[in-house]
Amino acid sequence: MLLWLVDVVNQVGSWFGANPVSPFDVGGRLAVILVGLTCGLVSSLVVGNRMAFFSDAMAHTAFAGLGITLLGAIVLVGARQPRDLDPYYWLIPLVMASIGAFVGVTIAYVREQTGLANDTVIGVFFALSIGVGAMLLPRLPRWADPDQLLFGSAIFTTDADLLTLIGMLIVTTAVVALKYNSWVFTSFNASLACSRGIATVLNHYVFVVLLAIVVNLSIKSVGVLLINALLVVPAAAAANVARNLQQFFWYTMAGSVASSMIGYEISDRLAIPLGTGEPLRFGTGGTIVVVCVIWFFLSMTYAGVHGRRN
Repeated sequence: MLLWLVDVVNQVGSWFGANPVSPFDVGGRLAVILVGLTCGLVSSLVVGNRMAFFSDAMAHTAFAGLGITLLGAIVLVGARQPRDLDPYYWLIPLVMASIGAFVGVTIAYVREQTGLANDTVIGVFFALSIGVGAMLLPRLPRWADPDQLLFGSAIFTTDADLLTLIGMLIVTTAVVALKYNSWVFTSFNASLACSRGIATVLNHYVFVVLLAIVVNLSIKSVGVLLINALLVVPAAAAANVARNLQQFFWYTMAGSVASSMIGYEISDRLAIPLGTGEPLRFGTGGTIVVVCVIWFFLSMTYAGVHGRRN
């Protein structure tokens, strides 16, 4: 699929005298656009439901998810080297997403059963995820690249990655379209929403599962440490300038996609000379997040000047 897209882009570009592009160029740009769209769809809901810390915990659950998935694959398949897992590569993100969804649902269940504060329960599972990841990943160094997991690298996007991201976007769009009004209503007044016949508990579990899927399927492009920024910062910036919920949603979408595209272009094109050595190029995921944060401060400044600070 990726090679076909490259051929199409090069053919269209030749009509305008543009330089040929490589699979890295097309795959990387398409990946960050898909991630930006998906995160933009749920970002306003994360902020509206005050789940920023929860989304961060979901991102760090990927440490444990990857470790458990790799260990299980090595034991079940009997793999002796990384390439033995190639036929099962497509299963790894799905299993990670399943583990993340299980942890997310468990967090919600434990909070309901114990009555502890939300951040307390999340902190417990946050520690558990990091602990399990620290137990397994240092012992599986040749099976997993920690830098890839932590910071992501969109330029190495494969056909399987693109299909995964496209599927994630389709599922996220369908679920958000179906549940958006219920989630927004619940975020304002859960008791009133319940009295109106909205299944608030079930909707919360659905959102938790959706968030776990988005986080775990996006980390290869933007990384574990950076995915939370795309889920929080675009909506935080949009909240500074939006006058209603409709603007809030669309400004969040626009900010997420624009930040992803601008950040990718900066990391791809900007090179800082360092003497006689290789020039310094910024990491893709980190650059995207920095652009998001710059957009937040610009929106805050705009809101302050126009007297619309929330």
